[in-house]
Amino acid sequence: MIVVPGKDKISVIIPVFDSQETIGGLIDELVPILGEYVFEIILVDDCSHDRSREICMEKCEQYRNYVKYFRLSKNFGEHSAVIAGLNQAVGEFALIMDDDFQNPPEEVPKIIEYMFKNKFDVLYTYYDEKKHSYLRNAGSRFNNWVFGLLLKKPKSLYLSSFKCINRFIINEIIKYRGPYPYIDGLILRVTSNIGQILVVHHERRAGKSKYTIRKLIALWINMFVNFSVAPLRISFLLGGMLAFSGLTMVLFFLIDIYLLHPQGPLPSGWLSLLVSIIIFSGAQLMFLGLIGEYIGRLFLSDNGTPQFVIREHYGR
Repeated sequence: MIVVPGKDKISVIIPVFDSQETIGGLIDELVPILGEYVFEIILVDDCSHDRSREICMEKCEQYRNYVKYFRLSKNFGEHSAVIAGLNQAVGEFALIMDDDFQNPPEEVPKIIEYMFKNKFDVLYTYYDEKKHSYLRNAGSRFNNWVFGLLLKKPKSLYLSSFKCINRFIINEIIKYRGPYPYIDGLILRVTSNIGQILVVHHERRAGKSKYTIRKLIALWINMFVNFSVAPLRISFLLGGMLAFSGLTMVLFFLIDIYLLHPQGPLPSGWLSLLVSIIIFSGAQLMFLGLIGEYIGRLFLSDNGTPQFVIREHYGR
């Protein structure tokens, strides 16, 4: 038996969305596996449209000392659901996993033991082979590449949704009040004490992936806008390049008109109009990029859009 000293409760957080075919069985398998720990299972229902709510409430009644259920008022997204769960967690560690059995419950004790033994702030899992669709795998690879480019993620680190974080990281994450959170962005900006562990990745037992192209794009936009000013800086650089190209064209046309073709056929006024449009368009983009950087930061800080709203909760 593994004994975690101090506040030894393990909080297992499972965002739930349209998983009536899997969530009941997942809890039934998790409870005996976690029996050697002091633990709680927090189910955050991201406004499912099927019978997930009824099944989760049944499991709260069946395992009344271990399972808590929270239902969000609308579909806020997976990362908002995870933050909602972290705000309710009382454990010294929080283990975050999916609701579809692709994160095997039998791997949980290995993750907890490795996390405690090495005293990581965060322990990410990784896989030899992912049982996702080609589209989902391609999206994950793109996500990791862009994240490394924008936020200086270590190249070898895979940002898995199956991970374990300690109380220090939990407390830092729940301080964030901005809308549209991105959990891995919040983690990487506060710690470098990160570990990885190899686990098995299973096929979905039922249903199909909830990650559509639209949701993947929304996730990328959250990552770009909320945790990096790189897009704004790119617009600034683009404006500078356009302005510079406008000045270059001025020199080109002056040389063409006065040196190469002094009697050239260019209509009067064409040069000045073209150059003016290019230069001022570039300058506008430069200044809009600068202004947008400040406004964007103020907007994300002061906007009152909630991360999540809990409509109901059930269980101790």
